[in-house]
Amino acid sequence: MLSKRQREILEDGNKYDGGKPKAGTLYEFFPNALMEVAKVSTFGCEKYERGGFHAVPNGEERYTDAMHRHLLQEMQGELKDEESGYLHAAHAAWGALCRLEFILRKKEK
Repeated sequence: MLSKRQREILEDGNKYDGGKPKAGTLYEFFPNALMEVAKVSTFGCEKYERGGFHAVPNGEERYTDAMHRHLLQEMQGELKDEESGYLHAAHAAWGALCRLEFILRKKEK
């Protein structure tokens, strides 16, 4: 059963989402970049194991190093990763997301 407040919200057609992240803007602003990172993620899932990066010892350090390696290779003029065929920038973005996830999970503990 709905509370009085919930009924009022439904009747007024209001949605109180002020201050909440506008997550959909990621798709609006970066559709091409996100698709490339998704391709890198899929490549990793097929090469290793889906979600296996969470269990990598010293994961934050190792994925940070990998991110930097991809950026350095790109700065040396190599746009695409030889093994995957995807842009080093997409690999670096995936590494940055891994790093951020490790930092946030560590913060939660």
